[in-house]
Amino acid sequence: MSEADRHQPDDVRQPEPPLPEESGLTLEEYLSMQQAIGHPTRFRILRTLVANDELSAAKLKAAVDVESSNFHYHLDELVSVGLVDKRQRRTADSQGFYTYYRPTGMGRGILEHGVEELMRREREFDKTYA
Repeated sequence: MSEADRHQPDDVRQPEPPLPEESGLTLEEYLSMQQAIGHPTRFRILRTLVANDELSAAKLKAAVDVESSNFHYHLDELVSVGLVDKRQRRTADSQGFYTYYRPTGMGRGILEHGVEELMRREREFDKTYA
């Protein structure tokens, strides 16, 4: 039996709780956000929205270049986990409402301080050791 096998479970240190007690979101909600941005299409949608602040569904779809059926599925996923905000408004020259999408503060944060931060670090590492 190895040394690691002989350790009792109470010898294992437990990490600190991931969230403060008064957190506004649950761990499951944070993990759902992380899972949502983990899909390449949803990542591209969110990045495009962050770069443009707000876009209509048609302009966003054209910019991301995704099939219509897949596009709305992925966009709805981002809305449902709270990374993208959906709103309708009437434009001065229209008779109906148009739907616009914009990143939420959490959407901007998870993109900037999550995946893109890892990418920035890789570029910096590459420059330093290339």
